[in-house]
Amino acid sequence: MLDDIDTRLLAALQKDAHLTAQELSERLNLSASQAGRRRQRLEAEGYIQSYTARLDPLRLGLNVQGFVQVHLSTHGPEHSRSFGQLMAARAEIVSVWTMTGDADYLLRVYCEDLPSLNRLIHEVLLPHPAVARVHSQIVMDQLKPDGPLPT
Repeated sequence: MLDDIDTRLLAALQKDAHLTAQELSERLNLSASQAGRRRQRLEAEGYIQSYTARLDPLRLGLNVQGFVQVHLSTHGPEHSRSFGQLMAARAEIVSVWTMTGDADYLLRVYCEDLPSLNRLIHEVLLPHPAVARVHSQIVMDQLKPDGPLPT
């Protein structure tokens, strides 16, 4: 069960994962050792899954962000497994969700340019035996960046 201090600690770490125990203690009105123990407990209990760096896709030459809906023609376990393996093997596919509604999967992709996105769709996704069709949407602008989870 999370208390108010835990939720404030999680919110602070989502904004800046580099905060030291001392910096957390000042924000939470705790001792540094208490703040450090709380952080360790939240890590051990799985509330904090990992610490990562958020990179700028444009600086990395990834000029096209898109969402791709994938519709399967067949839903057998072997096709689902091989499709999952394909998703895991492709670096430009940064996240994959199974969906309710018309599409079976929603992919978030980052590519260098439109020809790269075209190759991903026509040379990687569509040739998969379970894929019936795809529908892509290119991001024009991101009005709100990926933010922290509500705590």
